[in-house]
Amino acid sequence: MKHVILVSHGTFAPGLHNALNMLAGAKKEELKSTSLQDGMGIDIFENNFTDLIKDITEKDKIVLLADIIGGSPMTAALNILTEKGFIKNTAAFGGMNLSMGLTAVLEDEHDMEALKKAILSEALESVAEFQFDFSGEEEEI
Repeated sequence: MKHVILVSHGTFAPGLHNALNMLAGAKKEELKSTSLQDGMGIDIFENNFTDLIKDITEKDKIVLLADIIGGSPMTAALNILTEKGFIKNTAAFGGMNLSMGLTAVLEDEHDMEALKKAILSEALESVAEFQFDFSGEEEEI
């Protein structure tokens, strides 16, 4: 089974989790999240993360999406996944966004390399500046 785990500072991961539940429908059982709240010690985050992954086995695949590469939530999560022996089946990404999360949840997990490429491709394609046309000509939308 594939597990998509979201980690962040503040309420970003739980908020993204909520949005993904709305959009992904039946796939939401594989989606998990936790966050490092303001004023929370890293030990509490680590306990929450450990509890979050208690049902994961060495046969499962994990996609870890974090808000910041090298941030405390991502670093702590990766340390725990390493301690549990899950790191070899883990793909980790920083800079998570809604498009990445949807791709991670909806894409088939059988080919982890293809899944990683799809997530990165979606991440790059989903960030763009919206261009306004100020030429004075009205266009129908």
